[in-house]
Amino acid sequence: MSHTTPSSDPAARLRRGEAFRDLHTGPGPFVVPNPWDAGTARILASFGFAALATTGAGLAHSLGRPDGADQLTRAELLANAAALVDATGLPVTADLESGFGERPEDVAETIRLAAEAGLAGGSIEDATGRPEDPLRPLDEAVERVAAAVEAAKGLDFPFTVTARAENFFLGRPDLDDTIRRLRAYEAAGADVLYAPALPDAEAIRAVCAAVSRPVNVLMTGALKLSVADLGALGVRRISTGSALSRAALGALTRAAREITESGTFGFGADALPYAEANALLAAPPATAPVPAATGSAAPAPTAPSAADRESDPAP
Repeated sequence: MSHTTPSSDPAARLRRGEAFRDLHTGPGPFVVPNPWDAGTARILASFGFAALATTGAGLAHSLGRPDGADQLTRAELLANAAALVDATGLPVTADLESGFGERPEDVAETIRLAAEAGLAGGSIEDATGRPEDPLRPLDEAVERVAAAVEAAKGLDFPFTVTARAENFFLGRPDLDDTIRRLRAYEAAGADVLYAPALPDAEAIRAVCAAVSRPVNVLMTGALKLSVADLGALGVRRISTGSALSRAALGALTRAAREITESGTFGFGADALPYAEANALLAAPPATAPVPAATGSAAPAPTAPSAADRESDPAP
């Protein structure tokens, strides 16, 4: 007997697709954080985020691989995305890299498979994966975005297609070409536009002013902008990319360094207490997504004091 899960339930897919679409038309920007497995997805959901996004780098690192072209298969990426959906019941949008194939038909197939995995959206980038020639010619990139959009239109629920211009992310800091590409992807029907690694507020403002579709910004500590700051610049969606997974890796490496270099275990004072971790992961997944487009999430679970953390007796 087959078991219906959030990722496989057609009615749930429709609700998530509609909720994710509607988040982009809310009164302010919303944050879509990037978990890398079911556990981190559940924890983020407990803080009230209305949607989640995958992270290719976070997933690759969790599998013991460096991030980069061809480090993940399409099947691995979509299985991870489905796990996030099933763990939370929330809308999930996925980093679908460049679409997993050289033909527009391959990109269209990736969109259809992403929908079958229960995703509410996905991004297609214009990178080639070839260091010597990292960006696709514009006409080729537009054809691929158009194929993704056409495939999404053929689905029985709203699937939000995000088109990415990779110039800055690939070390090609050409704002004029970035805007030219994003405008072309908008004309091809992309629902959301995204140029990762924009360097400052003025570049973000210029991108948002140049297009009429919602803009996603990859937020990093280097930008030092708040949700409110980004909203004032015209941003509609904010993602964290691999920053959360790398923050976790940072805590792990600092703990390992403390043990090996000083023979102490002070890192335990900052560890999430055993009971709190269990409580966060025991909460049931959402039965239906809540389309609340806001940068502020639900009240965070109360953190125990440092003394409580240090006395946590659990394994």
